[in-house]
Amino acid sequence: MATPSPWPQRISDFSRSPSQFLYSTTSECFLAELLCELRDDKASESIKIPLLSLLQEYPNVLCPSSTVGEETVLDLLAIFNQAPPRSINLKCHLLLSITNVLVCTSRLENQGNAAECFLDLLFQTVQDTNDLKDGQAFHSLRAIACDCLREVETCFPGLFSQKLEALYLLKQQEMTPLHQAYGILYALSLKNAIHLLTQGSGAPDGELKSLLSGNEGLAWKAIEKPLPPFPASSMSQVPVLQTNANTDIRELRSIISMLLEESYLLTPVSQASLLRELVEVVAMVQALSPAIFKTQLLRLFGTTEVTLMHATLLMKAAFTDSLFTTEDENFFIKRLVGMAQHPLLKSAQKLFYMNCILHFPENRPISSNGEESLPVLVTPRLAASLLPTVFNNSSTMLCRLSLLSLVYMEADDDDDKGVSYLFDHLMALHRIVDNHGTREMTVTFFRAAFTFLGYFYDSEKFTSALTARLCELYSRHCYLAPNLNNLVDRAQECLGDSAWPIQLLKALQKVIVELPVPELTLQNLSWHLKVLGRVARESQVPQRNSLRFLLGVLIHSSLCSGGGWRLGNAVLAVCRNLLLHPSLDQVFIELADLLQHMMLHYEDTDIQDHARFYYTLLTNLSREKLSGVLTKGPEIGPAKVRSLSAIMAESDEQSSCLTVHQTKKPVLQLVKVPQNEARASSKGESENFDDKEVLMVYREQFLDPVFASKVNLKCHLTHVGEVAALYHKLFSICLHFELTDTNYEDVQNISVPCVFKDRKPPVVHLKLKPRHPYPTHLRASAMFATEDGLSWYTQLEDVFVSFPDVFLPLPVKADWSQESREQLFDHIWRYTCSEECSQSATSLFCFELGDRSLCSLIDLNFHPYLISKNQNQDCYKVLFFLPPQCHVLLNITNTEDAVHISIATDNWKLLPYINSYLQNVTSETQRNAESIVQVPDARIENASSEA
Repeated sequence: MATPSPWPQRISDFSRSPSQFLYSTTSECFLAELLCELRDDKASESIKIPLLSLLQEYPNVLCPSSTVGEETVLDLLAIFNQAPPRSINLKCHLLLSITNVLVCTSRLENQGNAAECFLDLLFQTVQDTNDLKDGQAFHSLRAIACDCLREVETCFPGLFSQKLEALYLLKQQEMTPLHQAYGILYALSLKNAIHLLTQGSGAPDGELKSLLSGNEGLAWKAIEKPLPPFPASSMSQVPVLQTNANTDIRELRSIISMLLEESYLLTPVSQASLLRELVEVVAMVQALSPAIFKTQLLRLFGTTEVTLMHATLLMKAAFTDSLFTTEDENFFIKRLVGMAQHPLLKSAQKLFYMNCILHFPENRPISSNGEESLPVLVTPRLAASLLPTVFNNSSTMLCRLSLLSLVYMEADDDDDKGVSYLFDHLMALHRIVDNHGTREMTVTFFRAAFTFLGYFYDSEKFTSALTARLCELYSRHCYLAPNLNNLVDRAQECLGDSAWPIQLLKALQKVIVELPVPELTLQNLSWHLKVLGRVARESQVPQRNSLRFLLGVLIHSSLCSGGGWRLGNAVLAVCRNLLLHPSLDQVFIELADLLQHMMLHYEDTDIQDHARFYYTLLTNLSREKLSGVLTKGPEIGPAKVRSLSAIMAESDEQSSCLTVHQTKKPVLQLVKVPQNEARASSKGESENFDDKEVLMVYREQFLDPVFASKVNLKCHLTHVGEVAALYHKLFSICLHFELTDTNYEDVQNISVPCVFKDRKPPVVHLKLKPRHPYPTHLRASAMFATEDGLSWYTQLEDVFVSFPDVFLPLPVKADWSQESREQLFDHIWRYTCSEECSQSATSLFCFELGDRSLCSLIDLNFHPYLISKNQNQDCYKVLFFLPPQCHVLLNITNTEDAVHISIATDNWKLLPYINSYLQNVTSETQRNAESIVQVPDARIENASSEA
């Protein structure tokens, strides 16, 4: 039975949080262990490939310096050369890992030995065109090598500018599907080479031709001074290659034409990549006519591939009327409109086409200052087929609404037919929400309302109607208060000086204050208070009616007696906003009456105290001083999140107290305490049962269910080494645990009163309820308070629950005698060894005892679980109970040559863990341990993999 490898768990832990993982080690140590495992011939590819994935995803974490990066590359190259020839998958991952390390540690810039060796390896790999030398088995390795070369050329543009002829010949010779990768690599290298020429004074006679026929080494000088990024967003900023009448561009034109003629053989993604590279080449070499792409337009206009359509739009933006006639442009925009509503396309594709319509690059755009504007060709008649309906999904509906709103806003439609249709559509959504629509439809309606307002907020006809409909909706569904408040906030942010948000707030205030008090419920009142609190922040809204309404509610309803802290706090939030209101003098008496009534009649003491505090401020401070007390100073900057009580304005100190800070590194740790105490046993009368009935009777009549269901893991909560003095005294510690698998029930939080650095650490009892008795890791964290009153959060090291931690003694009731326990052991042993128990298994573990006595070994490791012992014959019986209901029985006998441990268990999946545990226990005396398993090999392999 092989010991399970620790690497899968370590890989998982590192991937989950590299920084947390490296608390317990260093990147150098972990990298050394990783490379050592990769060199191990006995390690399987199923372990090595996940290890390489760490280098692919976190190269800068594992190789923090360029020196470490180069050493790692050399190690990986050695591993690549030593790998078996047929380990193609492993070699592919090695190439990817080396490329990532080289690129991320910038070793290419220093022209190091590792970079040269690796690039030579890549070129040697791709030179086996058509798999003539190594065969079809190495096809995938060549594909990865091409991708690695393209990645290197992308990150270090111009490096292959002196090898264009060699790359061109490789592309021409390749007849397998890999000709796509060769072609794209050549096109990328060609573009970067020409880009490199544009950085000089021009292209002297013959230099362009010599560039195309170059077959020299790598252009290391090209990457000493990196090329400026290619302006992908605006083709008008593309660098231009200065040429003269004597510059021979015929060979370049021939190469581009040939690449375009072969492009239809490529996959859509490869075609799009090739077209983008060639468009940029033609844009840089202005001596080349964009008409070279003319033969491709008809095929591209008819495509349904998003990638090709995007490449066509890039071509349109680059060359405008140099390539696209007016008829081409009209046909193109109609094609986009048709695709935006095609029934066979997915929503994401339709959204893409609508976005293309909105940003369509025109031949002669009206706006030349870069501002977003609707293309002239998009008229109401053309866009009529894109009108939104309630049958569209949310994203499509909102996108269509935004596009059509822009169309009708710029169309100067005098009779407002188009805008009226959009408003009717908005009202259709309103009716759906009014009839208890779903949450998604509710959100869609408010987003649609905001979109509509963004274009037509200056149309009084529609804004007044929308205000009335929103008030009607709120009167029937007051739980929409947060949605309405959010709509008002966003409208004020985006609509500038529009008066509509204030109009809506006034209308909502009117709806609320006119409500009959007897018909109000406390639940509805909580929503109304949210709206009134928002209304109270507006200086343009009179507040007297709100105060009279609130005072009436306090006097004539059960709010004071049954409202509780939350509703009382909501009323105080309105009062606090009114204390800052410019018209405070006009509502002084009403506000004072309200606060006085609350501090005298509201049952919650906290609300009474804060009402009294507000009343004191109102009656004793001038408006200027009141504003100074309640408002934030200018140095505080952006508004912070308000505390739940909303009673006092936050200051820096209060905000700091309310914030949970995070420690830079762990300050606490849980240290497991060995559990060597066995449950006390007492004598009782024994009973005899048949083997077939023994487990049922044992489980139903004698099993202690409380004891048998949980494992109590005893730990000490201590500080992690030397910590800052701030953390020497910690209070109100709350330990939180998260599971990493499904083998255990959720672990409850544990509260610890205090932990002092100079005192004995408190004992923490971690109660685990296993579903399956397998080892696991628990992620642990803690929140605590320090002496200065601040709250802190810290991450603890994972708590490892080992296999022996799950062991419990025989969980029978206390009145069982020793004889009864031995009989039960024998019954379970015979039943487990019989064929009636399908999940059972037996095994034999042997080891040499050496100079130590077997008795001392038993007492040291198995004493809590010992059922019987015969020291004369050196025979011992041990039983481990593993919750929820698994057993492991050991019959230990000392023979002349070795100690034999016969194993029986009613869960054969535990065998790998039993073997590993026994090896650890006997490691000090074991010399030649072996394990003979008496179950089929397939079951043991399944046990290792499943466990």
